[in-house]
Amino acid sequence: MAAWSSSAAAGSLSATPPPPAGCASPSSSPAATPRVPGERGSQVSFAHATGGYAMMQALIARGVIGDFRAPDILRFGFTPLYTRFVDVWDAVDRFDRVLVSGEWQEPRFSVRAGVT
Repeated sequence: MAAWSSSAAAGSLSATPPPPAGCASPSSSPAATPRVPGERGSQVSFAHATGGYAMMQALIARGVIGDFRAPDILRFGFTPLYTRFVDVWDAVDRFDRVLVSGEWQEPRFSVRAGVT
């Protein structure tokens, strides 16, 4: 089991793409993920100075599961065993729609829960 776990972890690291050079996520949220594979793990993070918590709640309402790390990080994990390219594509599309439309500014998304 330990060999499988370390193999899966290595696959996860190699399968997680770096953010594109000069990446601004949808609507100019700068990538906060390290570009070096050994430093980034199996996640991609974006920094957004205001409203990060509400943005993540709006994304969760649209079926995109991530987490918010105070003060300004929206973090998305990738599991290579079942995350498909289309899943990532759809998540980015939803992220863009939430930001561009301003949907995240709806008061319901700012209500703090015990777990983000």
